[in-house]
Amino acid sequence: MVQRIKVASYNIRKAIGTDRRRDPARILKVLTEIDADIVALQEADRRFGPRVSALPSLLIHSHTDYVPVPLDVQRDSLGWHGNAILVKKGITIESHDIIHIPCLEPRGVVSATLGIGGASISVFGMHLDLSGLWRTRQARAITTLAEAARAERATVLMGDLNEWRAQAGAFREFARHFTVLDPGPSFHSQRPVGRLDRIMHCNRLRMTGCGVHRSALAATASDHLPVWAEFALG
Repeated sequence: MVQRIKVASYNIRKAIGTDRRRDPARILKVLTEIDADIVALQEADRRFGPRVSALPSLLIHSHTDYVPVPLDVQRDSLGWHGNAILVKKGITIESHDIIHIPCLEPRGVVSATLGIGGASISVFGMHLDLSGLWRTRQARAITTLAEAARAERATVLMGDLNEWRAQAGAFREFARHFTVLDPGPSFHSQRPVGRLDRIMHCNRLRMTGCGVHRSALAATASDHLPVWAEFALG
């Protein structure tokens, strides 16, 4: 039986919109518009102080069909260095992990193995460094781990790669092992020109569609637009 899965990646900029207002409810409304099964978030926690979640848990549970993957890292934080994964209610969280990667800035990767409709899928969420040299090193470290996951099950990687150049080292590293999708320009949300937000997948998944989610709400909710992809598995 073929299982269809929709995933999305969204840099929510700590829920601060282009109007400079912090509005977590607006971010959650954008997620409802996208209606993905699995969402990787970047900048999901405040940057300073106790690094509390930019999306209060109560709002997520009361205003959406999502539950956060429990990374169990920092109290009151949603993610790990701002990276978080949300899944639709009914999806089984089989395992989860945080991954340390080589970095110049504070960076990390989150991963989860999920059960959805009788299928199993590994998801990696990331936000790579501003430095090209470090991005390449990070991509190499992430693909090593994702390759191990791919040997067991379908695997998707997604996030803000911070890469403007189409033939850059990070893309070459990922492309050696995975198909790198180009949903389209997603940054800056008001006038998108940068293809910074990407989704990558293994050959166990067949892509049936991908793109950038454009709406009036998304254009103001963050400085990035969300990107999405749909896959057939099985």
